[in-house]
Amino acid sequence: MYRLLAAGGIVMLFDAAVPALDVPLWHLPIALQWAAVGVSFLGFAFTWWARIHLGRFWSSNVGRKADHRIIDTGPYGIVRHPIYTGITLTAIATAALRATAGAWIGVASLTIGWYVKARLEERFLREELGPDSYDAYARRVPMLVPFTR
Repeated sequence: MYRLLAAGGIVMLFDAAVPALDVPLWHLPIALQWAAVGVSFLGFAFTWWARIHLGRFWSSNVGRKADHRIIDTGPYGIVRHPIYTGITLTAIATAALRATAGAWIGVASLTIGWYVKARLEERFLREELGPDSYDAYARRVPMLVPFTR
């Protein structure tokens, strides 16, 4: 389910599949366009940092790894799912640049997809690593939006 939501969101974000949804809603001044590019870069960089920081524990599928443990340093000390946070931030900046209803529907679908996957991952980690340790981490670190505790 999450893969369908995320893939559909990406298609909507970048593709004019429905012409009525591809009409620009606004035109950003050039300075705001560059700001959106910068925000997009920051989102991508945050995603990359998280992926590098996770190292051998990263996988596109939810599953147990050898010596599996909670990673709560680096970007994982800011949010529990920084890869999804970074991708979502990049998608928001891209939708602001594209400025179409289709792009914003894509952001919504993508975000819901990542949220669903994050919940699946959390359920798995809670079962595998123990509810006490994972819940303590979840109480300290927000799920997707930094500084919301």
